[in-house]
Amino acid sequence: MPDSMRRIEIMDTTLRDGEQTSGVNFVPHEKLLLARFLLQSVRVDRVEIASARVSAGERESVSEICGWAAGNGCLDRVEVLGFADGATSAAWIADCGGRVMNLLAKGSERHCREQLGKTPQEHIADLRETIAQAWQRQLAVNIYLEDWSNGMKNSPEYVFSLVSALKDCNVRRFMLPDTLGVLSPAQVTGFIGQMVSRFPDIHFDFHAHNDYDLAVANTLAAVKAGCSGVHTCVNGLGERAGNAPLASVEAVLADMAEVTTGIDESRLHEASRLVSSYSCTPIPANRPIVGDNVFTQVAGVHADGDKKNNLYCNDLLPERFGRKREYALGKNSGKANVLKNLESMNLDLTPEQTRRVTDRIIELGDKKETVTPDDLPFIVSDVLGHDITQEKVKLLSYMVSTAHGLKPTAIVKLEVKGKVYQEQASGDGQYDAFVRAVRHIFRDHLKMEFPWLSDYAVSIPPGGRTDALVQTRIDWDYNGRTIHTRGLDADQVEAAIKATMKMLNIIVQ
Repeated sequence: MPDSMRRIEIMDTTLRDGEQTSGVNFVPHEKLLLARFLLQSVRVDRVEIASARVSAGERESVSEICGWAAGNGCLDRVEVLGFADGATSAAWIADCGGRVMNLLAKGSERHCREQLGKTPQEHIADLRETIAQAWQRQLAVNIYLEDWSNGMKNSPEYVFSLVSALKDCNVRRFMLPDTLGVLSPAQVTGFIGQMVSRFPDIHFDFHAHNDYDLAVANTLAAVKAGCSGVHTCVNGLGERAGNAPLASVEAVLADMAEVTTGIDESRLHEASRLVSSYSCTPIPANRPIVGDNVFTQVAGVHADGDKKNNLYCNDLLPERFGRKREYALGKNSGKANVLKNLESMNLDLTPEQTRRVTDRIIELGDKKETVTPDDLPFIVSDVLGHDITQEKVKLLSYMVSTAHGLKPTAIVKLEVKGKVYQEQASGDGQYDAFVRAVRHIFRDHLKMEFPWLSDYAVSIPPGGRTDALVQTRIDWDYNGRTIHTRGLDADQVEAAIKATMKMLNIIVQ
């Protein structure tokens, strides 16, 4: 990457603005873990972690994060939202150990007059007083111009006068939010251009909202127009339709803006999964960069093209983001998809065998049954009727029991490559007890590594009754490889056990 490329700051506000997502609430230890991961592993430049004066829980979160950051040389990269309230917000932030306040100002004259009930001169006086109080407490100050986008649309002279009145108050950055997500890329280009040309020595950040699904496009436009920094949220969390998603912004800036950031792209998927887990907000399968399906080719013609000089690949290579390309199996897959999956499993079939397996997969796809690459060895065995993938791990019997006040227990008997093993264990649930017993067999008797469960999801048909079929999907982490297995049964525990047995046969194969 050329040294001459402009460096763009990334400020991530998942822990403040992202927490304004309906139903999302991070507890203090989760905020600390996420702040550490974003700063140290993903390497964002700054994190905004909370709003001042909100709650005792926020005070605890800010104190813990600032304490950790102070001991790790990154306290000036941790920011807290404050308000034009004299010394109140500044004292709250300083008492928590913070060193940076993001001061909320009204970026449109309408907000100033109608929400605050003040004249622009009165609002400027309040802001200058708050900035002075912050500096007395050794806090650096950035300023948010809330509703700046409507301010530029309806009262640009107000915006310019506000910045002019504050630019000599030792403000580090002026942050320009499209608070209601109302701008188009062309408008962003024009408005940012005006700000940069009028105030060439000021550092401007752009903060996009996604109400019209334009947050990433607007962020790109802002950078091209001269912004020095942008704001993001992991997985696009945030008020209403959310904020600009971190992974998408990083990819777009790296590939389309001729700028550089400090982001470690290989950790973005991990950050996405971590935030999804803590926020209890699933990642859409088609979310760019981090969704389950975005590096999966479905159409057979695409898989065929990948074999011919990567005709269906772009710069968003999965390896760049710590992921790998997959080839879906279903009615649209065709022979090329099947061959790609067979190659990855070192299964060598004749053309006629491949055709028969492909036909079987298409038949399953027509029935809307889910087919995964990890199902492929079993489909091959079923279709060809010989021991290409003979079932080497058989569940001979199991018993799980539970009673009020007692931990569930399981007794499991497996046959592995012709030998019978039996173990028992207790756990936090019936399935947990089953897995613990199986783990004992594999670790203690077979001396084999046992995968760790990394994700577990249960689904039933929409409107399903209590006796509906349950599909359990389990993701396993096995020596750096992710194994996906599914089980289907009317009983949830039995469905999970079926998925587990598929995984055991895969690792033994």
